[in-house]
This record gives sequence, C-alpha cells and structure tokens, in this order.
Amino acid sequence: MPSPNATSSANPLRSGWGSDAIDSALQRLLQAVGWDDVGQAGVALCTALLGPGQFRLVDSAAAAVLMARHVASRPEGVVSAPLAPPIVLVDQDAREVRVLQALGVPEATTGLLDARVPAEAWSGADWQEAWARTLLLLDAKLVSVHAADSLQQAVDRLERAERLQRALFAIADQANTDRDMPEVMAALHRIVGSLMYAENFYIALYEPSRHSVRFPYFVDVADSDAPDQTREFSLHELYRSMTWHLITGGKALRGSPDMLGGQVDGPISQAGPECVDWLGVPLLRGNQVVGGIVVQSYRESERFTEQDQTLLTYVAQHILTALERRRAHEELEQRVAERTDALREANRVLQQQVLERQRGERLQAALFRIAELANATDSLEDFYAALHRVVGGLLNARNFYIALASDDADELRFPYSVDEFDHERRSRRPGRGLTEYVLNHGQALLVDRAGIERLTQAGAVNSIGTQSTCWLGVPLICADKAVGVLAVQSYSEDYGYTPRDQELLTFVSYHIANALERKRNAESLKSAYAELEQRVTERTAELAAANRDLREQMAYRESIERQLKHETLHDSLTGLPNRTLFLERLELALDRYRRDARRPFAVLFLDLDRFKVINDSVGHLIGDDLLYEVGGRIAGCLDSGDVAARLGGDEFAILLHDSAEPERAINFAARIIHALNAPIRLGAKEVFTSASIGIALASPRYAKAEELLRDADVAMYRAKAEGRHRYALFDEGLHQEALRLLEVENDLRRAIARGELEPYFQPIVRLSDRSVVGYEALVRWRHPERGVLLPGDFLPVAEDSGSAEQIDWQMFERVCAIAPALTAQGGFISINLTARHFRLSELDRELFAILDRNGVMPSRIRIEVTERALLENPAQVKQILDGLRRRGISVALDDFGTGYSSLSYLHQYPLQALKIDRSFVAEMRPYDDGSSSAVVRAILAMAGSLGMQVIAEGIETEAQQQALEALGCEFGQGFLFGRPQPAEHWLGVGPD
Repeated sequence: MPSPNATSSANPLRSGWGSDAIDSALQRLLQAVGWDDVGQAGVALCTALLGPGQFRLVDSAAAAVLMARHVASRPEGVVSAPLAPPIVLVDQDAREVRVLQALGVPEATTGLLDARVPAEAWSGADWQEAWARTLLLLDAKLVSVHAADSLQQAVDRLERAERLQRALFAIADQANTDRDMPEVMAALHRIVGSLMYAENFYIALYEPSRHSVRFPYFVDVADSDAPDQTREFSLHELYRSMTWHLITGGKALRGSPDMLGGQVDGPISQAGPECVDWLGVPLLRGNQVVGGIVVQSYRESERFTEQDQTLLTYVAQHILTALERRRAHEELEQRVAERTDALREANRVLQQQVLERQRGERLQAALFRIAELANATDSLEDFYAALHRVVGGLLNARNFYIALASDDADELRFPYSVDEFDHERRSRRPGRGLTEYVLNHGQALLVDRAGIERLTQAGAVNSIGTQSTCWLGVPLICADKAVGVLAVQSYSEDYGYTPRDQELLTFVSYHIANALERKRNAESLKSAYAELEQRVTERTAELAAANRDLREQMAYRESIERQLKHETLHDSLTGLPNRTLFLERLELALDRYRRDARRPFAVLFLDLDRFKVINDSVGHLIGDDLLYEVGGRIAGCLDSGDVAARLGGDEFAILLHDSAEPERAINFAARIIHALNAPIRLGAKEVFTSASIGIALASPRYAKAEELLRDADVAMYRAKAEGRHRYALFDEGLHQEALRLLEVENDLRRAIARGELEPYFQPIVRLSDRSVVGYEALVRWRHPERGVLLPGDFLPVAEDSGSAEQIDWQMFERVCAIAPALTAQGGFISINLTARHFRLSELDRELFAILDRNGVMPSRIRIEVTERALLENPAQVKQILDGLRRRGISVALDDFGTGYSSLSYLHQYPLQALKIDRSFVAEMRPYDDGSSSAVVRAILAMAGSLGMQVIAEGIETEAQQQALEALGCEFGQGFLFGRPQPAEHWLGVGPD
C-alpha cells in the first residue's frame, strides 16, 4: 500500500514507495509456474509498481477477442515499444482510463494486460515509465512461460511417440514369444491399455471362407456373459450388432450409442450392457476385413477421441501383423520341427562346449585344488586358509569369511574370517544380518550399499559390523540344506562384484561345501575312532557287569511276570479270580459240557443287598473291607474244583462243577446266604448284610459263557424283585420273559424312529357343568401288531434301556405341534415331567425352544411334577420351575398326598395347582365322612388358603363327582368325563 504522503501518480520505482512489496511481487513472478500462477503474480506486480488501479492478465485467446473488439481505439505516442501499441479507452465521467496492452510481437501474441487506472496517473511521465517497465517484465515472463509450454508440448509428443514405439516393439515381440495365446492376448490388452483407456477390450477374428467370427479375447467389467473363446459364431448370429457392423462395414466406428446409429447402415441390435462410449477399428489384410478390435467405456469420465481412434487404427494393424506372424511362425515351427530339434541339439552341444572351455580355464585348477584340500590339509584351520587362497585366485577376496550354523540352528559360528576392519567375528545367536538372510533363504545375495539400506528399511536385515560398499554371499549346501555361508565384501567404491562373480562363487561354493563336508566328516571320523576305542574298552567292562545284572533281572522279571499274570486275572481287593478268569473257566466248562453232557455245571450270580446304603453311610473304606470279608466267606463255602470270582462292585459269581440236579446249586446258594447272615465286624463297627442269588444251569442252548452269566444275572434280579435275601432259579419262564423284554426293547427303538408313539389327551373338566378347561397329555404306543399299548406295557422297558427321555422329548414336540389347534378356544394342556428331566439344567430353555418352534403361548402349557421329582436336587428344580413360571407356564403338583406331602413344597416352589391322587377319590361317596373325605377336605382347605387350583384325578362314577362337589372341589378328570383319546377326537370339543 502507498504511504499517506505519496500521490497516486508517483512512480514507485523512483520514489522508493513500496520497495518491499515490489521485491516480493518480482520474486513471486519469477517463481510462478503455469498460467494461473503467472496471472496472479502479474496482477500483484502491477499493483506494486503502478499503484492504484484494477489489473487483469489474460491469455492469448482472450487477448485476440479483446483486441479485435477495440482495435479502433489505439492512441498515438503511448510508450509501449517494442510491444504493439495499446488500446486506450477513456471514461470521462469516471475519470478513468482502460488500457488493453498486447504482450509479445504482433504476429505471436503471448497475452494481454487489461488495466483500469485513474486518468491522472495515466497522464504522468513517471507512471508511463513504470508502465513500460512493467510491460517488459510481464512480456519476458510470458515469453518464458510460452517457451516452457511449447517445450512441454514437444516433450509430450516425444513421450507419446516413444510410448507408441515401445508398444509396437512389444506387439512385435508377442509374435515370437513362447507363451500361450491367452497370455499373448492379455499382453496385447495391456499394451493397448498403456496407450489409451482400454479397461473393456475385446478382439474379434473373422474367417471370410466360413463367414464365422471367433472372440479369442474378451474382457468387460460390466458384461459377465463373455463369449466362449473356443467357439466360432456364424456372422448371422451377430446380425446388426456393433461387431457385425464393424466387420461388414470395414471402417472404424466411434461414439455413443446414439452417435453410432448415424455411422452405420440400418439399425443396431444391442448385445450386452449399453456403454457410454464405443470405439472399434477393423483388422484389414489388404482390403479384406479379417476381424476387429473394440474398446468401450461405461463411465462418463472416459470417452474416446479422434486421436484414440487414429492410434487404435494404427496399432490394430500391427496387432494383426503380430497375430499373423505368430500363426505363420507356428506353421513354420510345425514344418521344420525335426530340423529345428536337430539344430537345437547341435547348438546346445556347441554352447555347452564353449561354456566348458570358458569356465574350464578359470575353474579347473581351482576345483582340483579344492578337491585336494580335503585330504591334503592337516586341520580345519589350514583347510579354511587354503580355501581363501583358492577363492582369492578367482575374484577379489581380500575380505572373506565362512559362517557355519550349528546342528540345532541355535548358533552361528565363524570358523574363518579375514577382514580389513572387523578383525574378529564372534559366534552369535542367529539374528537378522546379511549372513542369516542368505542362510534362511538358501540363495545367493549380491547387494551394494543402497541395496543393503533398502533391505534394512524393509526390515529384512539389520546391519552388523562395518558396512561394506558391496557384499556377496552364497550358501553352502549340503544334502539340499544350507549349512553355512561363504561371503566376500568390498569396502572400496573402486571395486564391486558383478553377477558373473556371483555365478562363479555359487558354482565354486558347491565344491567347497562338498570338500568342507568331507573334511568335517574326516575330522569326525578321526575323533569317532578314538572315542570308539575308548568306548570299546569301557563297554567290555560294562558288558561283564551287565551280564550279571541281566541274570538277576531275568529272575526278577519272571517273578514279576507271574505276579502280573496273577493280578491281571484276579481281583486286587478280595484276591478272587476276576471276570476275565471266571469267563475263561466258564468257557472251558461249557466246552466240556458240549463234548460230554454227563458233566453238567451251574453258575450262581450273587449281588449284595443294599450295599450302596452301607457304602454311602459308613464310607468306601468300610465298604471295601465288607467286600473282602464277603469274598472270604464265599470262598470258604466252595468245594474242590469250584470257582468263585468278583465281577465288580458288589457282584460275585460262582461256578459249581458236577451239578447234575438243581438241588446242589440251591443248597449251595442257601449255604452262602446263611454264611452272610452272621454279623461282620469291621473295626469298631458291626455290619449286617445279605445277598440275592440267581442260578443258571448248563444247557445245550448256550453258545457262549456270557449267555450263562447273563441268565444267572436275570435270575438274581428276580430274587431281588421277590424281596431280596433269597435265591431264584433261572427257568423257561424267565427265559421267555427276557426274550419278551428284548423284543419290546427292539420294537420300542424302532417305534421311536418310525414315530409310532403318539400323545392321547384326557379332558380336565369343571365339575359344576362338565365343561372342558384343559387336557392332560398321555403317551400311547400304536403298535403295528398289538394295537394301542398303555404306558405300563413299555415305559419300564424304556426306563431300563435309556429310551424314556427320548420318548418324552418326542412327546413334548408332538404335543406342542397339536396345542395351537387343541387350545384355539382357550384352556391348557398338561405334560408330565419326571425327576430325570430336571437333571438337565437347560430344561427350561429346551421347552421354550419347542414352544417357539410351534408357535405355542406359554400360558397354554402346564407342567405336572411329582413330589419325588422335587426331592432330587431341590435348588436346581426350583430354579427351573421359577424360570418356567416367569415365562407364563403354570406348574401343578401331581399325585399329591401319596408322597411326603410336605407343606414346605407349597410355599417353596412356584405351584399353581394340586392334583389329588386317584387313591383318595376311589373311596369317596356322598355324605361319607371317611378318611379319604377328610384328607380331600384338608387338601381343599389348604389349597384354598394358598390360592391354588385343585384337580381330582380318577373320577369314574357319579357318586365320586357328587362327593367332590360337596366338598368344594371345582375341577376333575377321569373316565366319567372321557377316556384318553387322540387329538382328532377332541378337536370338535374345545374347552370353554
């Protein structure tokens, strides 16, 4: 800004006004690059030199327009030489002058300065002088910018020409490459892509003789349905497509789909996604079209120009030439295959001979010397020094070292090292040095200082020791494994290593590695011989002592073997034979019986009664003592030749020989029972026990010893079922019962798989009007031969076989599938949960998962539990029931009054209903105040005070209903109201 004392017409250069601003403006003008920066810097210079005014610097195109518009306004005598005279426009009203000054020579205008200044300043001589200097500065800058632009344009043209030339060379190279045709096509695509936008590119080859078109290469980001490269399409299949127009028209086509319509004859058939811009050029062999190359764009930002068309047309002919040359080359190769093979073999032999002569002169002496070193040197140190001299005769090895990895690869040793700076190389743990890099990769490495820095920056290596200007290391390979590194390095810029040195040192390294391995083996063998002699002497003395020890050990092992055999076949607690030995003896007895039926025998299976109670109450140690005493008493009852064994736990078995009649086995069983009746004193305690015994007699029907033991076990369970402390003889009835249970078990497993188990539903009614308020789901088996079976016919078998829980979950699933229809008008369905279900901590989640799968509201389901279920793991049962209740499932206590009937259940668990057991209902009569009525009245009163619902079970007569109504019982179920029936039976009788 001018100072307050300066006038607008003062010359800033002469008066010193704004010198800092002028210097800054000049500096900015000198540093400006590009038209925008020059324009802004020029305006800043005009402001600094000329003072107040408005200034604008425009390019040559805008200058021509302004000059043509105001050419008649050129004044006389304005200082602007050597430039063209300015155009001066005077605004008298505004007292302002507008000056349009062209810059450059008239025939080559570089720009124009458009200035609006006060008329007073324009007329001043000082201002005119500053104006002239400003014009000279701007003109000089524009000339330099124009020259730089011209030079840049020339450089761009040269780069395009060079890029085109490289592309043409690359295209020509594809004709002679050994790669497959798809790879050649992809390479041609990349070459075209280096010259212009060619993301979407395909080549079509036309065979005029067959009027067919093939697409050997097709890449399109939008068209996923690429044509088959191996298929030939008839030209008719492509009728009216752009490819058809390109081939039949024989001229280049370019533009958007609308523009293309005006370049071809006839309509265009759309094939594939519609593009934004399309460019295709024909492939011409003379005047004949033999194909086409097409590029297309799906983006507005990428459109093709006439220059792209010219370029692609030019490149296309070279591509065609390359493709035809390749085809001709392939045909030529086919014709001269045999001669080429012969020439190739001759050339290979000749090249090998030349290579042998070149390398032989340099390597022969070195290799002979290396081979001799393994046997000629006395020590490894002399061997390493000799190797150094050999390598030094082949290349610069002033700095040379050998590194060897330990066998476990935990240490890197340097047995030999000669270096100008690092005089000592100590052993170290493997790190990230150049030596470790070569050792880990198993390949030679040649790097200069810049290469070392690149590897360091990449984190591949860390510099260790003095950094060299050039480093060459090769691995020492033994048995396909890198065991060490041979390295040379240079610290001088005057000498470095070449790839030829790397090849030479790599070749030599194999021989060095072999010689080193032989030398190390020789050293090891020498050491091994000395060690072997020492060890033979020591071993001889050891063998004499070992021979004595061996005899002692053999005797000891024989003793141990006898002991182990006895322990393997006998129970460690009682000393009796175990199951394995007993079955062997039983199998022998069965074989003798098959050969001679006059040698019968019997098997007794003994199980202690309530042994678990004794074991749990007084402890396992006392229980073991009891088993030991029982085993002794059983053994004391045996006759000569009989066998008693402990099978496991509290189970024992006895084999009685010569038992032709059952009486002998029965008498023996009675004798054992009597022997066990006597009290057993165990320490300070006196324990009583008894046994249940099953007896099975030999029979021709038995094929295996296990079958006899199984039947004796079945008879034992019959004895327990009859009251324990007794024996039972296995007879045909037990056999048939066992077969029946087995058949039921097998049928039951098949029934579960086939879905023969189904739920039946018994209604629960309001006694006052017998309206149905819910149902209890009960399982039935629809047997294909025996009809519908009740739970008592198969549930005990299911409990014993472990199938009961699987049946329950199958029933839960089927009940929930029917529940939406059965409870559509309201009410609930009760399902029974036994104690075994509550052992599953995830019970509530499993139930809710079934409800969710079948779309059943939790309020439509009621869970019935027994008092026995509440006794097992009360904490977990309460947690599960609370979870069910929170989600809306109600809980009823089934068979109330038959168990402990503890009042703590009623407030400890979330119960909503009680079910009176049928045993109380069966004895009820109207106006009868018997014990059953008293119990029912007490239950009703208690449930009423707790707000619980009461349901009476087993109502079969009108009298029972009347008696219950008289006591105030509101709900009931039983045969009087309906027997259990399938869901289809009740679907028309919905609950109120």
